[in-house]
Amino acid sequence: MDKKLMETYLDILREELVPAMGCTEPIAIAYAAALARDTLGAMPERTVLTVSGNIVKNVKSVVVPNTGGRKGMRSAVAAGLCFGKAERELEVIAEARPEDLSAMDAWLESAAIEIREAESDLPFDLAVELIRGGESAYVHIVSHHTNVVCIRKNGETLLEKPWSAEADTVPENRASLNVEDIVAFADEVDVELLRPILQRQIDCNMAIAKEGLTGKYGAGIGKILILSYGNSVHNRAKAWAAAGSDARMDGCEMPVVINSGSGNQGLTASVPVIIYAQECAVSEAQLFRALAVSNLVTIHLKTGIGSLSAYCGATSAGAGAGAGICYLYGGKGKEVSHTIVNALAINSGMICDGAKASCAAKIASAVEAGMLGMRMFMHDSQFYGGDGIVVKGVENTIRAVSTIARDGMRGTDKEVIRLMMGNE
Repeated sequence: MDKKLMETYLDILREELVPAMGCTEPIAIAYAAALARDTLGAMPERTVLTVSGNIVKNVKSVVVPNTGGRKGMRSAVAAGLCFGKAERELEVIAEARPEDLSAMDAWLESAAIEIREAESDLPFDLAVELIRGGESAYVHIVSHHTNVVCIRKNGETLLEKPWSAEADTVPENRASLNVEDIVAFADEVDVELLRPILQRQIDCNMAIAKEGLTGKYGAGIGKILILSYGNSVHNRAKAWAAAGSDARMDGCEMPVVINSGSGNQGLTASVPVIIYAQECAVSEAQLFRALAVSNLVTIHLKTGIGSLSAYCGATSAGAGAGAGICYLYGGKGKEVSHTIVNALAINSGMICDGAKASCAAKIASAVEAGMLGMRMFMHDSQFYGGDGIVVKGVENTIRAVSTIARDGMRGTDKEVIRLMMGNE
């Protein structure tokens, strides 16, 4: 494999697989608020939060960690302002102390927080403006959770990056992703280069999955799967991934290593592969290589869709997990490609109706589709081009699904958001 391309794929993994605490949309709000406070140099008298509908959708029903069980945008803004550390980015509110919560409660009692709808059509668009006397600070984030495109203080621009109000910006290196090269990368990369990236994912994501199975969180989907269907490796792969989501959607303060900006996708892409690797007693090197396949396939599938949409991101990560497990079993380009196509044919179209307890059940469904997609090809069965949305060739099918999710489901997204806001 070309050395430059190999380094590109390593860079993609380094960029994407980063730790985050809590659901990433409220954490992005907290991050923007903390950055704006640092820019202003003081706590504000008035706060204006401007958000796209998809941000609202993913903040509405999840607990913001370290806030004493609070939900929603006001809590996310308050946490970022009162005790956020902007330099920690998606772990911005990880260092809360009991006295910080008391200070946040006191501030919220009299806080003037105005929430506005973003004017752009971008799924991911959030801005925080702080006003104190005659001074102000403004932070604008678009496309993904830490992509700060503008910082202003008192009207003076301190940072400005180009962005388009019409489409999510995608890093140029993502265009190099394709299934054939992903498998070649996994085969040839020096495992020691993967270790610092993937060992953290293993440690963090398995730890919160275990917490979800042992603690009382959300709808308890992981526990229910084990209680109902036993302890087979097939069921554990679904249950442990779901349990991690149970915990993080309910405000668990343990970090998750994310994928494509999402902790749920990070869990889905990693935990099932780790569970199967343990069951099969493969080498550490083989586990790292399989995780590289799973994570990169997930990123590849999500790149054409965008960070937020009406299409459930767990579907992409479940296909990624199926690809990674297929690789564990000795699958190469052909087998991994058919696994992905089969999985996408099964579950594409599952909607995203925001971050909440039922995400854990959707993860279980996505992992099931990934594993069934693999088993189908192992038993000489597959879906063919012309079968519904399946197009001949894995890359063509990925492009077709991306178009459906990004463009075809825009109306669905607006209707989902409208219904969710009507249920408040």
